Amino acid sequence: MLGYDIVDVFSDAPFAGNQLAVVYGADELTTEQCLAIAREFNFSETTFPSSRVEGSEYETRIFTPGGEIPFAGHPTLGTAWVLRSHGLLPPDEEVTQVCGAGRIGVRFGPDLVELSAVPRDRFGPLDDGLAGALLRDLGLAPTDLAGPVWVAGCGLTFVHLPVAADAVARATASSRPLEEYADRLAVAGTAADPVEGLNLVHVAGDAQALRVHSRVFVPGLSVAEDAATGSAAAGLGVALAATGRLPDGGTYEISQGVEMGRPSRLFGRVEASDGVATVCHVAGRVHPVARGEVAVPPR
Repeated sequence: MLGYDIVDVFSDAPFAGNQLAVVYGADELTTEQCLAIAREFNFSETTFPSSRVEGSEYETRIFTPGGEIPFAGHPTLGTAWVLRSHGLLPPDEEVTQVCGAGRIGVRFGPDLVELSAVPRDRFGPLDDGLAGALLRDLGLAPTDLAGPVWVAGCGLTFVHLPVAADAVARATASSRPLEEYADRLAVAGTAADPVEGLNLVHVAGDAQALRVHSRVFVPGLSVAEDAATGSAAAGLGVALAATGRLPDGGTYEISQGVEMGRPSRLFGRVEASDGVATVCHVAGRVHPVARGEVAVPPR
């Protein structure tokens, strides 16, 4: 049997935000066994941290029910919080997670846990035809678009679709994986990381402090809709700088998961100059909700 913890991330209270299972003692598990456990929990992500910690650095594998991914936000914050709460990490203010996207910094504050990631993908704007097709997949019309569409990410890449305020709630989950648009996306730019999701956003406020209402859809990874998506929030910082909303950096607070009944709050901060982001930070709260054991799947 393998021990696990379940936490809710990016929420102001338990039983909201995004659920995460952190499974221990999985160093010898195969990819197929990790995937079987992730599908058993059926959360948007499950993590398998290594039992080996070198100083303040540790390795983690991240799985959705559809497969392994190089990076994700709420698994990064939740895993670090769980490991530290069990004394498996040193009581340092800052630690480093090593995952498929490389080294991700994690900082513990009095109330929030914050990740810091370097932008890896940034291209756009997408042409009107492609933007319209993506909106139609979400049950929206091209007239709902409220700004240029950029592709950006810090380890997991998203298409960031700015829309009118009322369009966010009207959207419906798409079943069309973004890989079907790979050729058309390649015309706009080449992505270093998987382009896995659509980040539908309404952005309000002025530069330096924006408010965002977001919904994230990841059909290619068996996640119809995600309750709180730190990786999309990090990529959004890149897009906000590129589109002139935060050309010289600033903060943005994201409300997500409301339509799913799992309200979430993410605190974004981007460092940028002349429209080019250099570092993206995403912070949130973590709440423990369950602990137990799970059987080891057969090889």
